[in-house]
Amino acid sequence: MPVPYLAELGHAELAVLGREWLLHGHLQDRVGMALVMESADREEMQQVAIEEWMAASPVYSRRMQRAMAFAGDGIDTICKNLQLDIGAPHEFMDFRFRILDDRHAEFWLAHCGALMDVEPMGVEFVHGMCHTIEDPTFDATAAATNPHAAIRPLHRPPRVPAGRTPHCHWRIDIDADTPAVEPRPLSARVAASLAARVATERFEAVAEPDGLADYSGPFDPELRLEDLGSDALRVALQEFALQSHLLLRGFLLSVEGRFGADRAAAIAPRLVAGWCGLTAQRLRDALGLEPTAAGLAAMLSLHPMFAPRTYVGATFDVDDEVVRIGVRDCPALQEGDSCTWVTGLGGQMDAALGAVVSAFDPHASCVRAATAVGEVHAYEVTIDRDSPAAPEVPELAIAKISTGAAFRFRNPTAKLSDRRGAPALVMSGDIADSAG
Repeated sequence: MPVPYLAELGHAELAVLGREWLLHGHLQDRVGMALVMESADREEMQQVAIEEWMAASPVYSRRMQRAMAFAGDGIDTICKNLQLDIGAPHEFMDFRFRILDDRHAEFWLAHCGALMDVEPMGVEFVHGMCHTIEDPTFDATAAATNPHAAIRPLHRPPRVPAGRTPHCHWRIDIDADTPAVEPRPLSARVAASLAARVATERFEAVAEPDGLADYSGPFDPELRLEDLGSDALRVALQEFALQSHLLLRGFLLSVEGRFGADRAAAIAPRLVAGWCGLTAQRLRDALGLEPTAAGLAAMLSLHPMFAPRTYVGATFDVDDEVVRIGVRDCPALQEGDSCTWVTGLGGQMDAALGAVVSAFDPHASCVRAATAVGEVHAYEVTIDRDSPAAPEVPELAIAKISTGAAFRFRNPTAKLSDRRGAPALVMSGDIADSAG
């Protein structure tokens, strides 16, 4: 039975998926940093966050500029990058922009989901995120466009008075006197990754334009993913997924460098189990996927952990209520290290993959299967209602501490039409805004 992928989704569904994929990348650290702090203090955890974002964001920012045709060195390019960055998932991180002139702009957050997550932890964690981490990482992102760009706060948390809105307010300036940002040692390693250079898939163009073909036009401070056409959305989605892969590489390389390869190898499957398990549930709910083999296959096919298919060579088939996952040799397996989630398959990552499918349905289980020609790994997933429901793994509970776990977007609702031989997906009608 055919399993839907990006080519089979319509414009509205692609926009919904885009918001979920942006949020997926953003929520990686909610689990990852908690796992780091099992053997490190808050200050060292902050250094891991700085290293991973400074290594990854310049790489994927330049990728997005090329993919969406807005490469340049101006203030508008910096703002466009921020709009299409997993560090700024739409609505959850409600960025608002104002360009002042060709060298100056401002942005502010009407709502910051990350702040909602750390404020209950106390002022030290707020200061660590909004000062220690953001100062160098914001500049690294801006410097990917112009080495003399800097992002400086007009005000930021801790919020005084309590409850202050907007949550923060920043200025972007391009000034020739601003010293260039010094890259971190990990930056070159992430930039040399196959994930940094892999091409994305191009699909057959839609018959009639249904939005912007790219983002080469003027900066739109009110940009929503619906403004992009279907062809552009399919490109952007693949870049969102690669942003997640590059950020994961930055994270695991940092952990490996600070705590050793064994620690990084132990953290990776636990991170995937919680982080990707949460996304499995969010996709299930956002797309209204039925608790069937077809619904589970659709979730896996549309999960950013398996995208883009030019990087993670996975296939999905449904036959007689069994979902088969095949993983062929692909760039994610050829990175030359263990700092992708795919390289852990065949070991502890198999249990993490099982946790992802059981997050979708607690009666689902995943076992290794015989590989076909050209495959490196293969799995079979089944749903057995007579089996005991699997408990949620502890790492999924960690992920759910974030307000992002229950966040609901204000996107328009839509219904995916039934397709011959393909599972029907129905968008969630829950559009309540759970923003704090």
